[in-house]
Amino acid sequence: MQISDVHSLSARLKGEIGKVIIGQADTVELMLTALFSGGHVLLEGPPGTAKTLLARAFCRSLSLRFGRIQFTPDMLPADILGSNLFNFQTSSFSLTKGPIFCDLLLADEINRTPPKTQAALLEAMQERKVTLDGTRYDLGERFMVIATQNPIEQQGTYPLPEAQLDRFLFKHILGYPSVSEERRIIDEAGNSAVTLDPEQAGIEAVLDAATLAEAIRVVTTVRLNDANLDYIVDLIRATRDSPALAVGASPRSGALLARAARARATLDGRDYVLPDDIKALYLPSMRHRVLLSPSAEIEGQSVDSVLQGLLERIEIPR
Repeated sequence: MQISDVHSLSARLKGEIGKVIIGQADTVELMLTALFSGGHVLLEGPPGTAKTLLARAFCRSLSLRFGRIQFTPDMLPADILGSNLFNFQTSSFSLTKGPIFCDLLLADEINRTPPKTQAALLEAMQERKVTLDGTRYDLGERFMVIATQNPIEQQGTYPLPEAQLDRFLFKHILGYPSVSEERRIIDEAGNSAVTLDPEQAGIEAVLDAATLAEAIRVVTTVRLNDANLDYIVDLIRATRDSPALAVGASPRSGALLARAARARATLDGRDYVLPDDIKALYLPSMRHRVLLSPSAEIEGQSVDSVLQGLLERIEIPR
């Protein structure tokens, strides 16, 4: 497989997802970037912006084992991981696997479950393994989490722990569609007797596990020169030196940003990273890893505005 093949593959995936999703091109681009760089994605947006539908359509276009968890306040870690149950017929314990045993996990409304239950995902997201009663089980190298959350409702929701947020490659904020896109949505969905469904829309799987593994191998061959590497380091360290941020980005965030920049270059059909790749991915890869200082909050600043200011201040490599 060559870089041009990965570029063509991404175009086919976008075409399949486009059978159901109108607009959201930037969201799909980020999800594909995360897929080909082995990262996880957190989608945040108000109700009715097709977060779950987009995740389902994305999963439908991939021939991978799919799992879904609808998070609720009464969930326990065992509802995610599974448990060893005693079999009275054989007088032995047998493992009942939870929905996390899959390649692609849709964690729907992840902030509706308590932090104790959210923590069940920590080991899986970082190491792609889970531990049950002292035994570790492998989830596979391609394990990926696509999580959604609603930022508006506060009742019955729980904030995600910083350790878990740091395991997401991207946090993407979904906005409302443009006028023309919203008109198409209302026209198509409003004239349909049933809710749009990826299966009924005829989305076909165009990528399997073996093809994905080969595509990721191609991504690792993309060149990241010293100037762009220094640019990433400067951007990461700037978050720790900014007086507007109480907590800066971790070294892990820089490594993930470099990997994502390689994936974005591949999707664009290039075998080298441009500073534009890094700039385009900086906000979605950092906004969930940093915390505003109290003084910045009082002044009404936002995380995105502070990060944008750092982007404008740090010199771009030539």
